[in-house]
Order: sequence, then structure tokens, then C-alpha cells
Amino acid sequence: MELKIPKHIAIIMDGNGRWAKNKGKIRLEGHRAGAVNLERILEESIKLGVKYLTVYAFSTENWKRPEMEVKGLMELFSGFLSSKKKTLKKQGIKLLVTGSKEGVSDSLLKKIEETEKYLENEEKLIFNIAFNYGGRKEITDAINKILADEKREPGKPITEEEVAKYMYRPDIPDPELVIRTSGEFRISNFLLWEIAYSEFYVTDVYWPDFDEEEYNKAILSFNRRDRRYGGLNAE
Repeated sequence: MELKIPKHIAIIMDGNGRWAKNKGKIRLEGHRAGAVNLERILEESIKLGVKYLTVYAFSTENWKRPEMEVKGLMELFSGFLSSKKKTLKKQGIKLLVTGSKEGVSDSLLKKIEETEKYLENEEKLIFNIAFNYGGRKEITDAINKILADEKREPGKPITEEEVAKYMYRPDIPDPELVIRTSGEFRISNFLLWEIAYSEFYVTDVYWPDFDEEEYNKAILSFNRRDRRYGGLNAE
């Protein structure tokens, strides 16, 4: 059977900390292993023909974690941008970083901007990192932008189409498949608007161990789904 490859796959990369604990390592070692695995999944995404890959790297709620862990995550992300941008360019990967700028250091914001600029003309894979991201905040920001639009007719009802245009990445199609590793059955404030009709795949495998074989299992599961978008099958 020839597999239908989702155009846009979104991944909640969960389980780094538990992976590290099981191996007697500190949590940050799990995050480092997760970053290495992300490179593997990027390569496999290109091989499979995925056009958009969105990963949940750091949520607006993750600031509540211990200060040393947050600092380590920021340094890890900064190091990833510095050390991997040439590799990403060679692979034809365009980078987008989506989320709030609040709380993020000026130096990291500058590095994000520079890396996005460096990769802006690549088009083999659009790699969207949800960083300092929250789904509720994205929807709230979209509504506030609509209300602040001086060209908009006062009192006019807000439509779904209008909200969609004011989301962070209106040019990216909604994910067809959402993958969550580590066995947790929750959305965790991830792409709340965009995943209204996405298919979900949850695996007990921790993110650092989510290899090419596991990735293909998720896509095979997607191919077995009957996507009706609220309608009925034709009989």
C-alpha cells in the first residue's frame, strides 16, 4: 500500500525528563537527547515528503519549571540555532519560530531572527518551532489584533475566517496529524485553533527514542483513519 503522507505534521515532543530519569541522568540530558532526535526526525520528514513540521519546544507554561532547567533549555535552543543552521540550509529547510517574545532575552530573539533570515529562501521543508508558545495566548492575540484594526467596521461580528487570518502563521495549513510521545493524552495548550480536525497519534515511547520506525508507525496509523470533517461517508 502506498502511504498518504500528511502535508503538515505537528509533534508534542514529550518525555525527555522521564527518559533521563530512567537512565539515571539529569533532566537537561534528556532535553539534549531530544534535540539530537529532532535532527533524525527532520531528516526522515524530508525523506517522506512532509512539507510542514511543527514541534512544541517550549510552552508559555514552561517558565514555571526550575530556573536551572529553563536556563538550560534556552541555552540548548540557542546552541541548536548556532550549530545547525548550515546543516538546515544544506537540507533545504526553512525555519520559523512561532510564539511570544515576552520573557525571551534580546540576544536569543536576535539569534532567532538572524537564523530565520538565513534560511528564509529554503522550501523543501518548512520547520516551525513553537517556542514560548501557548494556544490560548495565540487566540487571544488574534482577537486583540482584530479589535485593534482601525480599518475594521466597528461592531461587525468576528468570523472564523477572520480569526484564522490573524493567527501567528496564517500561511501554514492546519496539521493533518498530531503526534504526542510519552503516552500522555492531553493537548497541553498546543495549536488549539489549528488542530480542530487533526488526527491524533499517541505513543508510550519517550521523545528521545521516537525514531524513524516509530514515526512511520504514526503515519501508517494516519492512513487507516477515516477523515470526515464532521460529515458522513458516501455510501
